[in-house]
Amino acid sequence: MIRRLFDIPQRQLELFPKKDALVAKINGNWVPTSTEKFIETADLISQGLLSLGLKKGDKIGLMSANRPEWNIMDIGMMQIGVVNVPIYTTLSENEIAFILNDCQAKLMFVGDASLLEKINHIRSKVPTLTEVYSFDQIAGAKNWNELVEKGKATNNSASLNSIKDSISPDDLATLLYTSGTTGTPKGVMLSHNNIVSNILSSEHLCPVDQRHWALSFLPLCHSYERMLTYLYIFLGVSIYYAESIEKIGDNLREIKPHVFSTVPRLLEKVFDRIVDKGKELSGIKKMLFFWALDLGLKYELKSKNGSWYEAQLKLANKLIFSKWREALGGNVKVIVSGGAALQPRLARVFWAAKIHVLEGYGLTETSPVIAVNNLEERGAMFGTVGPVIKGVEVKFAQDGEILCKGPNVMLGYYNRPDLTAEVMDQEGYFHTGDIGVMMDNHFLKITDRKKEIFKTSGGKYIAPQALENKFKESSFIEQIMVIGENRKFPSALIVPNFAHLKKWCEIKGMPFTNPEDMILHQEVIDRIGKEVEDFNKDFGQTEQIKKFALLSKEWTIDSGELTATLKLRRKIIQEKFSAQIEKLYGE
Repeated sequence: MIRRLFDIPQRQLELFPKKDALVAKINGNWVPTSTEKFIETADLISQGLLSLGLKKGDKIGLMSANRPEWNIMDIGMMQIGVVNVPIYTTLSENEIAFILNDCQAKLMFVGDASLLEKINHIRSKVPTLTEVYSFDQIAGAKNWNELVEKGKATNNSASLNSIKDSISPDDLATLLYTSGTTGTPKGVMLSHNNIVSNILSSEHLCPVDQRHWALSFLPLCHSYERMLTYLYIFLGVSIYYAESIEKIGDNLREIKPHVFSTVPRLLEKVFDRIVDKGKELSGIKKMLFFWALDLGLKYELKSKNGSWYEAQLKLANKLIFSKWREALGGNVKVIVSGGAALQPRLARVFWAAKIHVLEGYGLTETSPVIAVNNLEERGAMFGTVGPVIKGVEVKFAQDGEILCKGPNVMLGYYNRPDLTAEVMDQEGYFHTGDIGVMMDNHFLKITDRKKEIFKTSGGKYIAPQALENKFKESSFIEQIMVIGENRKFPSALIVPNFAHLKKWCEIKGMPFTNPEDMILHQEVIDRIGKEVEDFNKDFGQTEQIKKFALLSKEWTIDSGELTATLKLRRKIIQEKFSAQIEKLYGE
């Protein structure tokens, strides 16, 4: 039985040692690291850190894209009680400086030259930071291999084993600063047991084992991808690290993974690309494509649509959906989706295509999984985040807020007992800030974020996420944010899907110049207005979008409107586009 996170690679070595435990693409070739080498290097890192005087409770910042060094460094730190503080590569210099000062980081590890430059800009603002090491070889910079060499020179495995033995499952393992949709980052304190309990509760829900391999591309500094990575190592699944977000498609086809995790935004883009390709077909091929698509959107679990539907679906899978699976490498058994709400229609159509998208739910504060759809009996229901995992309790406050209790709930917020007291009640329940209900007394359904629900000046409550998810089904709408707090009616900021809009313009014989001009074009405004009108029919009169403003640039992480898991940073978007919002309300 594993008790601490650093016990997990050791378990892999004992049960199913792998030649390709961790695999990265270097100079055009996939280069494997064996389980044995993984552990050996992590031990040398531990000894190297000890030789620098690092001790239990010290903090080290880690800022890098996903790569084997990330996981090796992570284990090397934790097995001597040093706390890993992962930092998103997309954060601003001010945010990075805040985190490093808040946790009083002693050392910093970065992936490449661009990240080293970021740290060098703020180094003078972080007095506790003594050294910065890079994973890449960079002229004039200290390299992490220097620590490996220090470890070899020390060569004191007896001392290391003694320190390992002294580390308790309840000790602090990592400090994760939530980027959040509002406010200053908070350091979430997670113990070994917090995350280990989550792994043990999820091990039987992921239908992969030592025969399989995963593609990793969501940021490892996020609790979701990180916990899944530990789970892969626990199960003996080989981990391949994608080269970049841009190369995911290529990497999927190259390595043909059996599992990967994603966020709904990326699945939406995959689906939109598939549909766009379908629209480019002609004649019988086009007809068959949209027949299959329509069939997939009606998919129900457990053959509830009857034998005639299933017979048609079998044919659709042979003719059309098989090509979807090929585009994902051909081997995908399961895709785990989290970080935001998944449109139920996407879950349906991917399941129909024999691509099981398992939507889950959790927070950094819950290590992270609270509930997840799975392939077991009574394991999945579209439109929900699945059953609550074993060992975790969920109940609802009077206003519908989801409260969670279990071994996965954090130790608290670092240096912020005041903020901890705000979310932890006297019974030990963590208040998630999400509103939900239980379906069929078994499946958890998230209806909205408590802080995102707003009231119009007429006193009507609006749950923006429900509207946004529905409107994003439109081919014309790339991104949308519903607004209207203390206003007369709900409105929306809309970023059109310019690729689709361009094709529409070609069909209409209209010149497509640039996004800035097109959002002012009356025919474009009217066409998107028709989409808004059509989707409004799914909502009550007081919930419907009355006005909208079109924006010419997509919201991104780099420009500050999205979190690292691609959720809307509503406060920032409202501030950035306040002029457009005021114009909507004629104020």
